[in-house]
Amino acid sequence: MNKKKIIEMLNLDLQDEHGAIIQYLSHAYAIGEGEMACEIEAIARDEMRHFDWLAETIVELGGQPSLKRSTQNMDGKNVPNWMSNDVGLETGAIASYQKHIKAIDDLTIKRLLKRILSDEQSHRNKFEHFIAKAKKESMKDLRGKRSDNTAKILDWGIGHEYTVVLQYLFHSYMTKNIEAKKQLEDQAINEMQHLGWLSEEMVSGGGNPTLENTEPDKSTKTTDMLKEDIKIEKEVAVKYDKAAKAVDDAGLKELLLRIRNHEKYHIEVFNDLLKEENNK
Repeated sequence: MNKKKIIEMLNLDLQDEHGAIIQYLSHAYAIGEGEMACEIEAIARDEMRHFDWLAETIVELGGQPSLKRSTQNMDGKNVPNWMSNDVGLETGAIASYQKHIKAIDDLTIKRLLKRILSDEQSHRNKFEHFIAKAKKESMKDLRGKRSDNTAKILDWGIGHEYTVVLQYLFHSYMTKNIEAKKQLEDQAINEMQHLGWLSEEMVSGGGNPTLENTEPDKSTKTTDMLKEDIKIEKEVAVKYDKAAKAVDDAGLKELLLRIRNHEKYHIEVFNDLLKEENNK
């Protein structure tokens, strides 16, 4: 099988992993604190690792990782229904990986897909267990319909963080600068933390996080990447500062200022990287 066809297959798997991450995080945030929510978030982190492995492999083959998200099943009137949907998502992933393992003749890639497949089979078993657990514990959807200015601020922040997670990951995969790659990965992880904090704040305050992103920058030249990353960080630092001044809740104000300070740190890191890249 030629590289182009393998890249196409791996990008389909990548899109499935992306969809699973968001579906599972949505469910974890919606049921709030507790053991099962933590376990679902741990499964989402497994899918994040799969996303990373697949993206790196695609780049090694000369391709570009897709940032599209596959179709999700976000229906269901209660938590047991959601867990059943998650079982279905894993069943689909298992079938897809089995098909791709059979089709791809590259032994290294085949081995990677078998490794991921073993995780997906474990995940399906866990979600099957969660169906019964959710029924037994009468778990409920904690999300509400809050739509005031605070909810709008939180939703804006969630959308921004989701976008830059994808942007920084894409840049980290495409850059040939080793230090830039490391720093972009680190800042993407930090932005993922922000997304979680804001989503949890939204649910605890009676809202419903909208986990949707805008179009990330897909520059492939390191200097262009860093310029775009600096630009978006500068813009968003100002917005977080304004948002903090617009809310009355002391805890939320503190959270928004903390995130603002992280964004300022990212600006400094990216500026240093840009200077070093320009001096080469």
